[in-house]
Amino acid sequence: MNDIIDYLDSIIPNPKCELDYQKDYELLLAVMLSAQTTDKRVNMVTAILFQKYPSLEALASADIEDIIQIIKPIGTYHKKASNIKEISKQLLEKQNGIVPNDRHFLETLPGVGRKTANVVLSNLFNVACIAVDTHVARVSIRLGLAKKGDDVLTIEKKLNRKFPKEKLARLHHQLVLFGRYYCKAQKPICENCALKNICKYQKFSK
Repeated sequence: MNDIIDYLDSIIPNPKCELDYQKDYELLLAVMLSAQTTDKRVNMVTAILFQKYPSLEALASADIEDIIQIIKPIGTYHKKASNIKEISKQLLEKQNGIVPNDRHFLETLPGVGRKTANVVLSNLFNVACIAVDTHVARVSIRLGLAKKGDDVLTIEKKLNRKFPKEKLARLHHQLVLFGRYYCKAQKPICENCALKNICKYQKFSK
């Protein structure tokens, strides 16, 4: 495991979330919106959304049709627009407008599952957890950290067991970025990868 950590540290020394946000609730909403789309596209729509509606109060009372028009480029916009309003209302009514360090509460919010909660907890509160998205899942299977067919919770538990707790928050971002820019789904950049010797993809592609 140290080889993996050392290599990721060498190629991704300053990992961070690529979603743009200034406030705690903006991260929560951005992560919710990022389901089945790219961070780049989410950043395009949230730049408009958060400028036009600069508070939770404004978002909670916004016209849903206007929100739909703003977030239309990211897809599934009817449901996500409804989620934006409802999450804003619940944060105001139940948490005084603050995103809490509380997994149970976060997972009760519409559109927020374990993966979204993990991203929020890791980024806002440095909680030791890994959010398993498609990139993390793919890299984990290719590097033999998980098996093909494992569900996301199984992969998360395996990663939690294999790596030191204090490394998990940082490792999450590194695995996402490694999968996004290096160990890509199509045409991964394998030539100079220091992990070729343990990579299942390399073995199957020969």
